[in-house]
Amino acid sequence: MEETDFQAITRLKRSDLAGLDTLMIRYQLRAVRAAYLIVGDRPLAEDVVQDAFVRLHQTIHQFDEARPFGPWFLRSVVNDALKAAKRQQRQISLDEAERAQAASLIETLTDPHPDPETLAVSAETRREVWQALARLAPEQRVAIVQRYYLGYSEAEMSASLQRPTGTIKWLVHTARRRLRHWLVALAAPDSSVEPKRGAKRSSEP
Repeated sequence: MEETDFQAITRLKRSDLAGLDTLMIRYQLRAVRAAYLIVGDRPLAEDVVQDAFVRLHQTIHQFDEARPFGPWFLRSVVNDALKAAKRQQRQISLDEAERAQAASLIETLTDPHPDPETLAVSAETRREVWQALARLAPEQRVAIVQRYYLGYSEAEMSASLQRPTGTIKWLVHTARRRLRHWLVALAAPDSSVEPKRGAKRSSEP
């Protein structure tokens, strides 16, 4: 019978590291993917998650077992990833970040058991989505990851980011609008040469 989170935490509180192994097996992959979506760097995402598990081991006696572990742990990882992304933003240019992120997106984010809809998305489309996502400000990126990858409610996002629900709605709305705009631009790179509204089109072929 598979060990529950509660049982694993109880074992860890008794200094039995097998409990930590259980939690790592259950949550590490999803945590790394969530962190990667925010920081855009696989080694950095793995470091963020590793640090989160180390901190968990050190502070497990403070954890309230009445709370669901998974959402609590992933919120911690997302918050740490946001801090790392802000630090990273001061150290690396956008173009460099986009190249690095696009290069490893497919390998990192591909579901081992994808549904037909996922399989229908081309590698090029996924690269375009990632390039657009990488252009968002860190907090907007976190909002998209929490809402559409982790499935957080607005109340959970508000608690995690320590922002009013109105701000959360604005972050998600603005991020989605910018993503749509950039994806349209990526899909039609020549759109910038379209005639302005009201201008006459040339009759030449």
